[in-house]
Amino acid sequence: MISNRAQHINPSLTLAISAKAKEMKAKGIDVISFGAGEPDFDTPEHIKKAAIQAIQNGFTKYTTTSGIIELKEAICKKFERDNNLSYKPENILVSTGAKQCLYNLIQVLINPGDRVILPVPYWVSYEEMVKLAGGECDMIPTKNFKLDPEDFKKNCSAKTKLLILNSPSNPTGYVYSNEELKEIARICVERNIYVISDEIYEPLIYEKKHVSIAELGEDIKKLTIVVNGVSKAYSMTGWRLGYCAGDKDIIRGTALLQDHLTSNANSIAQKAAVEALNGPQEVVSTMREAYKKRRDYIVGRLKNIPRLKVSIPDGAFYVFVDISSLYKGSITTSGEFCNQLLEKKYVAAVPGSAFGDDRFIRLSYATSDENIRKGIDRLDEFVRDIV
Repeated sequence: MISNRAQHINPSLTLAISAKAKEMKAKGIDVISFGAGEPDFDTPEHIKKAAIQAIQNGFTKYTTTSGIIELKEAICKKFERDNNLSYKPENILVSTGAKQCLYNLIQVLINPGDRVILPVPYWVSYEEMVKLAGGECDMIPTKNFKLDPEDFKKNCSAKTKLLILNSPSNPTGYVYSNEELKEIARICVERNIYVISDEIYEPLIYEKKHVSIAELGEDIKKLTIVVNGVSKAYSMTGWRLGYCAGDKDIIRGTALLQDHLTSNANSIAQKAAVEALNGPQEVVSTMREAYKKRRDYIVGRLKNIPRLKVSIPDGAFYVFVDISSLYKGSITTSGEFCNQLLEKKYVAAVPGSAFGDDRFIRLSYATSDENIRKGIDRLDEFVRDIV
């Protein structure tokens, strides 16, 4: 009854863990969730007011599929201001979240049998999206959580069509430097490999500077589609508003596909996104500073828990923790570790297997200081019980 395509889709473990944690909370259990990557801050007031104004003005109808011109122009200004990238509205597509941009792009770029390079660890949905397009993934283990250019080169073939790059990274929080990206860009240009550069966590970098691979010359810019959105930067996850920028023919193809999927992104969210991008940006700095304090606290606490290995993330709001030295008895996988942690200590974390590396778990610190303290206390107890 169900298509082969649907049968081979793996569930999102991040959403599954979050759903289970919410179900337990609904039963009155005091669950601390380090699961989904969702900011705990409210959407800033000036953005909410812009949405209310849009409703009051009757801006509640269909828009053009690719987005209103006012928002496209705001996106172009953002790229010019923050990334030194010049795009025109014809290079921009607005979608129902950055996730839809990614799905659209992979459907438009990948034919059955095409190969896609995925540095490991990777965000959970990349592989499933490639499979749905009929493509095949080449998983390349990273060095210090980053793609090594020599490994990249060795794993390329005549069928390699696309590299999916994510900086800052989910799940590691690591950020690629200018020099690291230059080497990757050189290989892509030499071999005519497209790049989807997922930069959704761009504003949440603590000490380093964000560099988009598209900035590194016209040749790599032509091959790169930059994906971004307002969900993480402005705490607008539920508004479902993402965008991408790239070659106008690729963008036209993604818009045609979107015509038959969802049509336009929510009209009210589009007006809110204009205000988010054009309005005051201090709110982003405030959230980033809060995340940095949480990062420093959670990393410091984790380093004092026996047998855990953790490194300091450069950005985003995740810490990727090596738990493999604890594997014994009934715990031999990250999934088993997370299940027992949730059942015994009421702490939700995401198994590293969801990201292609079963040695790790991912903890999101996009939650309150109090939740982080309580959650790490419980994790500490759980680990010491194992040891």
